[in-house]
Amino acid sequence: MTEKLSAFDLETFISKLVDALPKFVGAAIIIALGFWVSALIGKLLIKGLERKGVDASIHSFLRSIVVWVLRFAVILSALSTLGFNLNSFIAALGAAGLTAGMGLQNSIAQFASGIQILVNKPFKSGDFVELENISGRVHEIKLMYTVFITVDNKRVIVPNSHITSNNIINYNAEGRRRLDMTFSVSYSDDIALAKQVLLAQALKNELIYKNPKPNVVVKQQSASSMDLLLIAWCSSSDYLTAYYKMQEEVKLAFDENGINIPFNQLDVHISNS
Repeated sequence: MTEKLSAFDLETFISKLVDALPKFVGAAIIIALGFWVSALIGKLLIKGLERKGVDASIHSFLRSIVVWVLRFAVILSALSTLGFNLNSFIAALGAAGLTAGMGLQNSIAQFASGIQILVNKPFKSGDFVELENISGRVHEIKLMYTVFITVDNKRVIVPNSHITSNNIINYNAEGRRRLDMTFSVSYSDDIALAKQVLLAQALKNELIYKNPKPNVVVKQQSASSMDLLLIAWCSSSDYLTAYYKMQEEVKLAFDENGINIPFNQLDVHISNS
């Protein structure tokens, strides 16, 4: 009796195995083909990111996300081929994802903003930028935050969602920057000479571009001085150095040529009545 039952169980098992074999083969083909396609898409994604000049630090990260999402979909498809009912599993997964999403809402926003910064590249490491009340050089771009180093060497960490929701001024984006400097001279001084001295100092400064040529104009007639505006161009990275160097050189040149830098004056008239 036992031998007949064992033989029956074995025959039933073999029969079911033969019936299920096409499903197993189909699932195996789906997994093999799906994993191969996901890897291929990952490679194509890397090439596309390189062509667009996206920061290299994000290449492998984005590739991993895309590849594993695709592979997860492939595994679900293979399980469905084997006859598993995925409706309850997907519903539970969706509920868990919704709960996690609500709890990690802020982190997800930071993460998405980090991706946006790395892909759109409003700035890159080394750029000098201004963001609301922060001015400094971009030190490091992370997925959740960006690190800035201010001119007085302070390390400022700013959440990426704050960066993408505010205006950004990038002083290095165009490679060069206009240098506007105002110098005041006395009304009694020779304006033509003062303009000539300013222009000569700009042309002597090796950090200032000679093309376009620097220019000096009368900006305005102030209460105690005539204000001259020097307009010149320099490399964005040399801006502060050129600015401070011109301040010193112009003062020395004005002294050599007898040009006075006036201070505010107030004339008081006393009436004897």
